[in-house]
Amino acid sequence: MEALALTELIYKVLDDKQGGDIEVVELGQSEIADYFVIATGKNFNHVRALAEEVEDKLAEQGVLATRREGLREGRWVVIDYDNVIVHIFSADTREFYCLEKLWKSRKEKMSPVSKS
Repeated sequence: MEALALTELIYKVLDDKQGGDIEVVELGQSEIADYFVIATGKNFNHVRALAEEVEDKLAEQGVLATRREGLREGRWVVIDYDNVIVHIFSADTREFYCLEKLWKSRKEKMSPVSKS
């Protein structure tokens, strides 16, 4: 599945399961992935439920994760679909790491600056 279509599907799954503050970060020319999809769960059980729902719904489409970390702890679950990486946080963990701000800042620094 193409990265953008996969990203849209993940967003919909998270939204349907009441994931909070869902954000997509386009990474541009990154070796890591094309997109991050970032969401917040209401509590540790919700974080795990969101992650399991993403994996289940994508598996129904024949898309399997290459890696998953953090499900047991429920603070920060990372699901790697190669060109799209899903990050599902508890609220305090997301606030602490500010992942989307970090990557947006990185992208802005990499962008060419026009000089007058």
